[in-house]
Amino acid sequence: MADIQSLKEALSVSPNNLPLLLMLGDAYLEELEFDQARQIYESALEVDPGNPVARTQIAQLLELDGRSSEAILRVDQVVGEHPDFAPAWMMRAKLALTENNGREARECYEKAVSIEPALQNEDLLKRIRQAGGRRKIEESREPTPQATADKQAGAYYDSEFEEDDFDDESYGDESEIEIEFIQRTDVNFKKVGGMDAVKEDIRMKIFYPMENRELFEAYGKKAGGGVLLYGPPGCGKTLISRATAGEINANFLSVGLHQILDMWIGKSEEKLHEIFELARRNAPAVLFFDEVDALAADRKDMRTSAGRTLINQFLAELDSESAENEGVLVLGATNAPWHLDSAFLRPGRFDRLVFVPPPDTEAREEIIKIMADGKPVSGLDPQALAKRVKDFSGADIKAMFDQAIEASLSEAMKSGKVVPVTQKQLAKCARAVKPSTKKWFESARNYALYANQSGFYDDILKFLGVDKP
Repeated sequence: MADIQSLKEALSVSPNNLPLLLMLGDAYLEELEFDQARQIYESALEVDPGNPVARTQIAQLLELDGRSSEAILRVDQVVGEHPDFAPAWMMRAKLALTENNGREARECYEKAVSIEPALQNEDLLKRIRQAGGRRKIEESREPTPQATADKQAGAYYDSEFEEDDFDDESYGDESEIEIEFIQRTDVNFKKVGGMDAVKEDIRMKIFYPMENRELFEAYGKKAGGGVLLYGPPGCGKTLISRATAGEINANFLSVGLHQILDMWIGKSEEKLHEIFELARRNAPAVLFFDEVDALAADRKDMRTSAGRTLINQFLAELDSESAENEGVLVLGATNAPWHLDSAFLRPGRFDRLVFVPPPDTEAREEIIKIMADGKPVSGLDPQALAKRVKDFSGADIKAMFDQAIEASLSEAMKSGKVVPVTQKQLAKCARAVKPSTKKWFESARNYALYANQSGFYDDILKFLGVDKP
């Protein structure tokens, strides 16, 4: 921390010194002070908005926070604007590896090392090999100008990667998308505690039109449409999406950003179209986009035309003359709806904005009962425990149970017999778990008060008991 202090003192004299800011950010990152590191990198971007170092480091912080889709989008913007910035390509390789995409990790790693050979990393190479990453020339795709230049210059190739070490079956045709995405889910609304208003919104979108087709057609209504779920992390947005598919015995297609983005021109849009076509062919289906704000970001914030083109494709798939989405419910989940392009919120697209708040007392009690079901729990008082965990999200309650179960399991390993989880033990773990929703509401309150001319976020103010200005 002495280095940090000296850097802070130097910055007090020269606050806009970009190299000092980047050094301080790196020092905080090395000390695992992620929030402080993020603040410093943001300060660096105020001095130099396009700085690739600060932007790449912010992407790394996002990945450490579990927001890999947003990290991928940010790094893709960096390599698009700074194709010769090797650290960004290396970061992109690591992100691809976390998504178990060995081929893409390989391509990005090669690009990084071809620019800056000193970045060679044997451990990373080994992990890429284990993930099935190797070079693959695909003549059927239109290469980007940068890819053409790489080919002419002779891209880096690691001789340790032999063609026979890999199975060509991992590079199948587009039909593999169907095998990868389509799945059934055994979760239904009964296994989701609370969220009655959210469930009713979803019923109106797809359940009731399917059960009363003629009645709804008389009013010009069809099954399907778009619903945007927003709220604090860990409050059940993904769970309610899976439960929706389970409730009607429909196909559930969960789509991550890494399954859409591609480094080849036009390929991302092609993948997105194929995913929607897949859902249409297998209707009734629930098409779920997690962290949708990363894919549907405001086009004003996009520095590259590629990002804007993908957003336009997404809008066209949701609502256009050629897009027939009857029987397809498109669910988007986000913690930051204010970052979405406003075009996604108009009627015909995500025309229902549903606030998913932290569970109330009754919902927490129901979640506790669901968590305890099938586990060796003794003397449980769900009502009393629910009152103790105010402001907890469903994920926070699960964390409480996980800690209590691990403690009992540790005792069971010593004694050789089952040791029940007690109410006292759960209450103790509840004190150790901090509500994760409070930080979200701190920022959401500002958006609801000062960036809410359309009234989209009135539900946040209502939940907080704050009068609209």
